[in-house]
Amino acid sequence: MIDYADVVYGLAWGDEGKGKISNSIANRYDYVCRWNGGPNAGHTVWIKDKKYKTHIIPCGIFQGIPSIIGPGCVLNVKKFQEEISYLEKNDFDVSLIKVSPNAHIITDEHIERDNKELKKKLGTTGQGIAPCYADKMLRCGIRAKDVIDSQFLWDGTLSGKVLCEGAQSVWLDIDHGNYPYVTSSTTLPYGACSLGIPPKYIGRSIGVAKIYDTKSGVDPLFPESLWEDENLNRIIELGQEYGSTTGRKRLVNWLNLDMLIKSIQLSGCDYLVINKLDVLETIGIFKVYYRGMLHTLKSLFDMMDFIRRTLSFLHIKVIFSGNREGRDIGEHFEYGW
Repeated sequence: MIDYADVVYGLAWGDEGKGKISNSIANRYDYVCRWNGGPNAGHTVWIKDKKYKTHIIPCGIFQGIPSIIGPGCVLNVKKFQEEISYLEKNDFDVSLIKVSPNAHIITDEHIERDNKELKKKLGTTGQGIAPCYADKMLRCGIRAKDVIDSQFLWDGTLSGKVLCEGAQSVWLDIDHGNYPYVTSSTTLPYGACSLGIPPKYIGRSIGVAKIYDTKSGVDPLFPESLWEDENLNRIIELGQEYGSTTGRKRLVNWLNLDMLIKSIQLSGCDYLVINKLDVLETIGIFKVYYRGMLHTLKSLFDMMDFIRRTLSFLHIKVIFSGNREGRDIGEHFEYGW
């Protein structure tokens, strides 16, 4: 029996630090589950000053929590096996990792088609995601139960407290993003119900953003002229804004509060976590777009205050984080989580 399911998801264009948030609170849950996407996503997690990266396996694995890859995900078997080996070598208990039998399998043909037809035009990661989802909808796909070792197949059981871990973000959602510059799955919190969780059990939603905006790949909302801004390039280097999956540089822009307000209203979060305050604090430049205008603030404190006041009408709790391990996160959540 499920007690409740909380959801962590992105409010921008991905790369917001969702993995850090999931990892920092995962030990409060009985399961951590991924509901969408595939190896086109990536989590970077710091534990005791050591960096770990995963692409499809949820962050529960770092806290010794059963980690489920749901039926809405797509799986590259070779990369999955490589990730299992990587985690095993780093002394994590890989027996905790389970895959839904109904998750779909990415084939070499999917990857070839992605790189040939989609990567350059849409800025995809070239991992075969869209062609795999296309075959799923055409009812001709291959599913995990046909190829994955039975020891890793999930029996569908969830109980107790569940943390649902999203990939990508609101503005990459297939239905609500800047189509066609989007991902191939549902990224909004309601997508977590695809894990087999009735909507009435969904509890708190934790939306994640950064103190500045970034975008991997092609999108007219992030013009190429941004590469010419010296200060934005400083953010790229200091914030290490390189894709976890592709290694390519992310385009950076100042935080767009108008877009953030829209994504919060669309998705309905209870908590907003804004990451990477330490990057702007180091650079010493504090800018934010609001009502179509670029505002310059005198200090990080002034910027935080401006954001809080601007978002106050949404009646959500705003949490700021500048710690890469997320040690400054958990104290802000109510007891009983």
